[in-house]
Amino acid sequence: MVYGALDIGGTKIAGALVDADGHLLVRSQRATPARGSAEELMAAVAAVLDDLATHPEWASLSCLGIGSAGPVDTVAGTVGPVNIPAWRAFPLVARVRAHPAVPAGLRPVLVGDAVAMTAAEHWLGAARGVDNALCMVVSTGVGGGLILGGALHAGTSGNAGHIGHITVDQNGPVCPCGARGCVERFASGTAIAAHALESGWTPPSGAPATAKEVEASARAGDPRALAAFDRAGRALAAAIAATTALVELDIVVIGGGVAQSGEMLFGPLRHHLTSYAVLDFTRDVPVVPAGLALDAGLIGAAAAGAAAAGLSRAGTGAAGQPVS
Repeated sequence: MVYGALDIGGTKIAGALVDADGHLLVRSQRATPARGSAEELMAAVAAVLDDLATHPEWASLSCLGIGSAGPVDTVAGTVGPVNIPAWRAFPLVARVRAHPAVPAGLRPVLVGDAVAMTAAEHWLGAARGVDNALCMVVSTGVGGGLILGGALHAGTSGNAGHIGHITVDQNGPVCPCGARGCVERFASGTAIAAHALESGWTPPSGAPATAKEVEASARAGDPRALAAFDRAGRALAAAIAATTALVELDIVVIGGGVAQSGEMLFGPLRHHLTSYAVLDFTRDVPVVPAGLALDAGLIGAAAAGAAAAGLSRAGTGAAGQPVS
C-alpha cells in the first residue's frame, strides 16, 4: 500500500510516495516560484506529480494528501498562502485531482502544512504518544498545529494552531497577512535575514542573504546575527507561553528549516521562555526539535490522506479528521 504526499511551501514544493510505516520510498522537489503567476506555481506542482508518476510504486497509490502553507480551506479545497501572493482561494485540490497521472476517483485531501507536520510528529516523531502538544514549523513562514486530548485538532477550516499569526508586539511591523506584530515577522527565516540586514550585517561575498548565512555569522560571533536570532527566540517564547497558558501543553516541538540551526534558535528561545512562562502550569514545558526533520510535512500529508481514505488513523484522531 502506497500513500502519496505533496508539501507546498514558500521555498519548495515537494512530493513523495510513502509506505504504511511512514518511510519515504520516492521523493521529488521543485523550487517554489513564490513571486510567479498562479499557473507557474501550479506547473511546479504538476512537475512534482509527473516525477512521482514515473516510478513503479505510483501504480499502488491508494490516497494522496496535500500539506500547504496557509491559510487553507479544507472544506473548499482552496489555499491562500501568505507568502505566495498569486494563490488566493486557489482551487488546489481540484487542480491536483485533474492532473492526468492522478487515478480517477482518488480524492486528494488538503491540510495546512504545519498541521501535516503535527500529524507526522504525533505519529512517528517527537510528540509520539503525547496528549497535548504544539508543533511548529519555523521556515520561510511560521506555522503550527495542535494535539489536544491525544487527537489532532485542525479546526473547522483546517487552520487551528496557526501560531505564526499571533501578535506578540502590538506596535510591531505589519505582517503580509495584514495584522501587526505577528510572530512570523520576527521569527521566520525571512524575518531573521531582514532584521540582520537592517542592523548592518552583510552576507559573505556572493552568498544570498538568508537565515542560514545569518546562522553561520552568529556561530562566528557576529553580534548583529546573534541579535537577529535572539529576537526570533523571544517572539517564539512569547507565543509558546501564551499557547501553554491557554491549553496546557505537555511538549512543544519545533521543526522547519530555521530549526535546523539548533542552539542558535533554541538557546535564546528557552532563555526567554523563563521570562514569559511564569505560571506554575506553564513553567518548564519541554521545547524540543522535531524528530522527523525536513520530511515531516510529507509524512504528515501522507498520514492525513490515509486517515481520510479510511486506510490508517496514523497521526490523526477524532478531533482532527481532515476533510477532502
